[in-house]
Amino acid sequence: MLRHEFRPGRLVVGLALAAAGAVFAGDAAGWWQTPWFVMIPLVAGGMVLGGVTSAVARGMRSRRGGEAQ
Repeated sequence: MLRHEFRPGRLVVGLALAAAGAVFAGDAAGWWQTPWFVMIPLVAGGMVLGGVTSAVARGMRSRRGGEAQ
């Protein structure tokens, strides 16, 4: 039983931010060298992909006659 509706956009954003955190943690631990400007496209790209995913999911829900809020 689902306790809430599935929101794929939030999943995509969460994965992108987790990836940014992993890149930052690897850099902080000294495993590799990452320039600071790598985080900007990683986080911004994750936000854009999350927005697109949310828009597509909302369009599919409203087209199928589901509950679009």
